[in-house]
Amino acid sequence: MAKPLVALLTGAGVSTDSGIPDYRGPHGLWRAEPDAEKLVTYTYYMGDPEIRRRSWRMRQALQELGAGPNAAHLAVAELERAGVPVRVITQNVDGLHQLAGLPARKVLELHGTAREVVCTRCHARGPMEDALARVAAGEDDPACRTCGGILKSATVMFGERLDPVVLGDAVAVTKACQVFVAVGSSLQVHPAAGLVDVATGHGARLVIVNAEPTPYDEAADEVIREPIGTALPKLLRRLREEDAG
Repeated sequence: MAKPLVALLTGAGVSTDSGIPDYRGPHGLWRAEPDAEKLVTYTYYMGDPEIRRRSWRMRQALQELGAGPNAAHLAVAELERAGVPVRVITQNVDGLHQLAGLPARKVLELHGTAREVVCTRCHARGPMEDALARVAAGEDDPACRTCGGILKSATVMFGERLDPVVLGDAVAVTKACQVFVAVGSSLQVHPAAGLVDVATGHGARLVIVNAEPTPYDEAADEVIREPIGTALPKLLRRLREEDAG
């Protein structure tokens, strides 16, 4: 008999213990600096060189944080190593699930990755660290070295569509899972939040781990308000024991 598939939808709250600020929480980036949303909005980014310069400075600051995986990321990787079928659908762009040891093929990055850059004209891609090295050397808005086009992080900015292949894979995983854990997400951003409807519509057990209430709390089989760094490892240990039993 096949083991139950556990799918995790992870949001910004999973990475706050790594020092990466979330967006919509009580101390989120948008509340502290509402204008910062322009830095990750495609039309502003493409139309305003000053917005691009500020965006590159923001990326530099995030790189200098040197953020690494925290207890939540490590617990997910540990669950996978224990033999439990696991898939992560993440709204995060930090790559910390992979750095924690979860195989990249088991992570679906709905909003892309901040660890790469892409040219908006010719679509050439490259490492973010190379682009940031150019910024550190004095290029405040580095252009594509292939065609001279505007470079951006390989993330899905506001105003851009999600990759339909990645989204389709996320829907397929959600339909197939027996347990769906939404952790560290406000569940306010669609289509990601809509995966909760897909999960419950296909009979999955729904667990929500989040400090603040979400629109889907009433639909959940279990809602956990404890800090994610302790709550998620505890929950995943319990799921592992259930799987072993």
